[in-house]
Amino acid sequence: MNPILWLDSDTPLPDPADASRHGLLAAGHSLSLPRLKEAYRKGIFPWYQAGEPVLWWSPDPRMVLPCDHLRVSRSLAKRLRQVARQEEDEQPTMTITTNMAFEQVMQGCAQPVPGREQTWITPEIFQVYQQWHQQGQVHSLEVWRGRRLVGGLYGVCLGRFFFGESMFTREPDASKIALSYLIRVLQARGIAHVDCQQDTPHLRRLGARLYHRSEFLAMLEQAQQFDTPAWGRGRVMQSGAILP
Repeated sequence: MNPILWLDSDTPLPDPADASRHGLLAAGHSLSLPRLKEAYRKGIFPWYQAGEPVLWWSPDPRMVLPCDHLRVSRSLAKRLRQVARQEEDEQPTMTITTNMAFEQVMQGCAQPVPGREQTWITPEIFQVYQQWHQQGQVHSLEVWRGRRLVGGLYGVCLGRFFFGESMFTREPDASKIALSYLIRVLQARGIAHVDCQQDTPHLRRLGARLYHRSEFLAMLEQAQQFDTPAWGRGRVMQSGAILP
């Protein structure tokens, strides 16, 4: 294994296979948008705390959720049916949208929760993903109860691959509803996998599984042979359609 590489602003990211056994690949100070795009194309992501150097990771194995493996509990399935039945109502109790409140979603994801008092969503992270969102490749899903944002998630879409970044909830199941609708949006656009980055019991319960790094990188390479699908903004239907 090679030593961890310190990156200058013009130093390319190394081969993901050179990462340490814990997944750490490189460190540096630059978190520019070009650097972030380079990282995602190579299956690498930033993860660090405020005040630290920017740390770049490529875990092996990698946690990925195949879209057709999402596990939905009976109680969640019941709530999803209730939401679907209200899709034609003028004033539904709950609505799901995409790209309508990206900044609010990132702020929700950055808020401390029990067991996670510090956030990895630093002001630098916030700024660079916001820039990428404005270019149309980073997306949010929002769950609303009336006019109140109660949950959501955001992530990166490259070709036919989606990188889930973070989610939050302010009432039971709201983030799971966002994920369920995300899967419908992805499947409607021919996207089969969601990168979850880290292995957690919660993700395993949702149907995510571990892939060797080589498998993950092969899937990513194949997915990037396709154009990134159109996404847009508006209300999300359970079919995966997005209504402006």
